[in-house]
Amino acid sequence: MMKRRYCGLVLTMALMLSACSGIGSERLSYGVLSNNEAEVPAAGGTITYGYSSPFQGLFEPAFYEGEDDYQVLEFITEAMFRVNDDLTTVPGIASWQESDDHTVFTFRIRPGVRWHNGDELTVEDWKFALETIASPEYTGSRYYSVEMITGVEAYHKGKAKEISGIKVIDPYTLRITMNSVRVNALDNLWPYPMNKKVYSGIAVKDMPDSDPVRKHPIGIGPFEVTNIQPGQLVEMKAFEDYYQGKPLLDGVKYKVFDDKEIVNLLDKDVIDIATAPRDAYASLKQLDRVDILQSPELSYEYIGFKFGSWDQETQKIVMDNPKFADKRLRQAMYYALDREGIINQYSYGLGSLIETPVPSSSWAKIPDSEINTYPYSPERAKALLNDAGYVDKDGDGFREDPKGAPFVIHYDAMTGSTTAEARTRAILQNWRDVGLDVRLNGGQLKDLNAFYEAVENDDPSVELFNGVWGLASDPDPSGLWREIDLWNYPRFSSKRNEELIREGVGIKSYDKEYRKNVYYEWQKLVNDEVPMIFFAERINITAVNKRLQNVRVNSMSNIIDPQTWWIKEGNE
Repeated sequence: MMKRRYCGLVLTMALMLSACSGIGSERLSYGVLSNNEAEVPAAGGTITYGYSSPFQGLFEPAFYEGEDDYQVLEFITEAMFRVNDDLTTVPGIASWQESDDHTVFTFRIRPGVRWHNGDELTVEDWKFALETIASPEYTGSRYYSVEMITGVEAYHKGKAKEISGIKVIDPYTLRITMNSVRVNALDNLWPYPMNKKVYSGIAVKDMPDSDPVRKHPIGIGPFEVTNIQPGQLVEMKAFEDYYQGKPLLDGVKYKVFDDKEIVNLLDKDVIDIATAPRDAYASLKQLDRVDILQSPELSYEYIGFKFGSWDQETQKIVMDNPKFADKRLRQAMYYALDREGIINQYSYGLGSLIETPVPSSSWAKIPDSEINTYPYSPERAKALLNDAGYVDKDGDGFREDPKGAPFVIHYDAMTGSTTAEARTRAILQNWRDVGLDVRLNGGQLKDLNAFYEAVENDDPSVELFNGVWGLASDPDPSGLWREIDLWNYPRFSSKRNEELIREGVGIKSYDKEYRKNVYYEWQKLVNDEVPMIFFAERINITAVNKRLQNVRVNSMSNIIDPQTWWIKEGNE
């Protein structure tokens, strides 16, 4: 249901995923810490969930941007649908009926679901969330989650006061009409309600900085916020009127910590659960009080080229930067990277090479035999650069551009693990070894928020950047790869790219084999054009204090049904 950006080299899986019935459970790896069947879960106690970067504090699903805030949202909010471990979408708070022509969905939500302030959830709250994202004043990145609804475009452009495709039947029934047949309409539809009464009187443009988002967020999830120390701490208590029953824990603290201290903090019971950086893996495995859970990530690390900028007026990308126009340069930079060596040395081997943005677990992933795998080959990189006219004309060891002018590329990356700086130096050295003068932009790594602010706002100094995207399980690239997607950070598109993305969700794609072939062709296009260098898929590591029971992880998250977590006596 959503795609999200991640915190550079220190990743967690905090992503609400869309359905994909083609992925079987046998393709996924899960970890679980469950109580002995003979034991009765004990109620009470508070645990601390650790996070390694200051959070932004956008605690409303419609506005959050990164995993830093999403981790909190997983405790306090809930979507209308649930996603199983096998990545299939199933009814949750809402069930649905789909019309024979696949354009009309009638949703029924369960009565009696309460917001943290006591209000009952109705479909008016869901309708309000859809209208918020469709509003002309909305500046977030989730318009793609409502654009399929009939009448949204007119509403978004200020030409209509209502969204014609949304109709409230009664407090618990909502009918949504789609503007066309899309095989994954339900998967991409925005699933999170917003409390209409709480936001009454607040303009959409003012919502991101409003008290309901920043200071007093409320949700329908198992825990409610009681205290926020901006950027550092969120305290939550059990929501007694949670519709699935009061949580076993009394509360949860979401606390920012220095990830270099994670081993000591877990050993001393300062934190109970956290996503662990790879450089702490070996040390954490030695702790008697800690269990390590591993799961695959539906995400990919990439190095993106900046092809242009975002036009706020037209809400489209503009490919106005010619620096990386020659794909031979981009391909050469791909070949020049010793990706496998870097993963082994700086990520402790916890990852695997990828060549497209479709995860290896997906039914839509093209076999590597049908695409270029860009193996480490400095000689091939040099040959491509020579062919493209990038040669060293002044004998200083670095190549000039085809016009003979100095050619310098600025590279941006994020702080994270203890190996982040050394890893960055290794990447830059790979390129320097083939004669490319690639320099760290500003001379240092950026923290999470500064990095994404520069990348998203198309800071002119950002030319090449190392990021990570979390993926939805459905292979539709919408949200990240079209010309109308704000999160298309490289600002790359093409006519064929747009055609294939549309074709992948069209009526012909109800034939799964047809749809798979569409995505095969799209991956071939991306693999050849190299709008970004696909670096690796990762293994997510979650460290859990043994006193904390019933923690379960999968490729989506390590915060799954936290209302069932409990503290085992004798492990305090």
